Amino acid sequence: MSARKPTVLLTGFAPFGGEDSNPAWEAVQRLAGKSIRGHRVVTRCLPVAFGASLQALRQAIADSEPALVLCIGQAGGRAQLSLERIAINVDDARIPDNEGARPIDEPVIADGPAAYFSGLPIKAMLAALRAAGIPAEVSQTAGTYVCNHVFYGLMHALRDGPVRGGFVHIPYSPDQAARHPGAPSLSVDTVVEGLRIALATALTVRVDQRIAAGSEH
Repeated sequence: MSARKPTVLLTGFAPFGGEDSNPAWEAVQRLAGKSIRGHRVVTRCLPVAFGASLQALRQAIADSEPALVLCIGQAGGRAQLSLERIAINVDDARIPDNEGARPIDEPVIADGPAAYFSGLPIKAMLAALRAAGIPAEVSQTAGTYVCNHVFYGLMHALRDGPVRGGFVHIPYSPDQAARHPGAPSLSVDTVVEGLRIALATALTVRVDQRIAAGSEH
């Protein structure tokens, strides 16, 4: 009997904020069951809800026993794939989540550290994406909504083990951008290819590149 192929866990989110779709989940779904660098991609859709999203994420990690976890969320208004550098221990919701909760100035994890850095080689991922012609950036903030909540909770859950994890934000899809005049967008096809490249790089690079990708804000 052959050994089970190692897995990577890739998560997206349900629609939120009045949208009827979420391209983060649409892109993630397209990679379900694919093989990337000898790893099988397992996908899950997380609820856009404080608390419940982390419960679903922890269950998905327990079920899939992944070697690596990459969570994907949408940040309308961004123009590139945003490789998140840092998750902070605060929930401060601009709008209610899908269950009506709106925490303000509350910790994600009581008594947790102020922040966690991504466990992924974000500079190498950035270089690979740009080399493939896919617009990408290193982001210094994942916000204070459910995406950051999940990113922080992910890194807290993985803090004592060998599994690596991180978070990527994506722009609106063109269909969404048509309803938000002036907003940038990326096609779901481009996002799918970007996620494939990001995962392939994260699975093969252990020592990150040292290249400039800072910002003043």
